[in-house]
Amino acid sequence: MIRKATVTDVQQLAELFDQYRIFYHKNSDIPAAEKFLTERIKNNDSEIFVAEYEEKLVGFVQLYPLFSSTRIKRYWLLNDLYVHENQRGKGYSKDLIEEAKRMAKSSDACGILLETGKSNDIGNQLYPACGFEIYDEVNFYEWTNE
Repeated sequence: MIRKATVTDVQQLAELFDQYRIFYHKNSDIPAAEKFLTERIKNNDSEIFVAEYEEKLVGFVQLYPLFSSTRIKRYWLLNDLYVHENQRGKGYSKDLIEEAKRMAKSSDACGILLETGKSNDIGNQLYPACGFEIYDEVNFYEWTNE
């Protein structure tokens, strides 16, 4: 089952979020994950949907609002997508992405943007299979505040 996350999900969600961060070579910090997720939910800073199986959270997707000046509409940034390693291959990622697309349509957004590493073989197969196209007409730059 896919549904919107609530504050009551934060404890379980933080464990998944921590595993997600470890996947991206960050140090484990469940208390910080709980605080971060609680703030996002309470402040309506993001939209978080969870995949639930037998009353346990097995995956999540988190989207942040952006705006396109040229399109004069909202965009959504699909920033985080994670399914527990024991639950992969069961369609949860696609279900979470489909829920994100429904939310984008219902909010009259012009689309969903995402970034993934060139070496993310699973993601680079998943996203095109879900209707995403590589947008290679621009260079992506980042400035990091040390």
